[in-house]
Amino acid sequence: MAEMCPKCGLPKEICVCDILDREVARRIKVYSAKAKFRKYVTIVEGLAGDELEKTAKELKNKLACGGTFKNGVIELQGDHKQEVKKLLSQLGYPESSVDVL
Repeated sequence: MAEMCPKCGLPKEICVCDILDREVARRIKVYSAKAKFRKYVTIVEGLAGDELEKTAKELKNKLACGGTFKNGVIELQGDHKQEVKKLLSQLGYPESSVDVL
């Protein structure tokens, strides 16, 4: 018998929890900050749980940069604010919920 999702109760193969979590009206903040040695980092806040790791991996891959994720924050090396907004919309996050500061 197939495994059941604890959230929605559907089998794991047809579970839609990830898609529904992305569509929830959450605000995602994207901004740049100076780090050590006058280098810039792009910070993405507002993601949580399993989607944090997946999204960080996708962003690092698409932007060809290094980075990390911890404590609900994704840090990407370099100034990529506008590109991150486009990539987040391609990954399924509503463009209206992404704020570029």
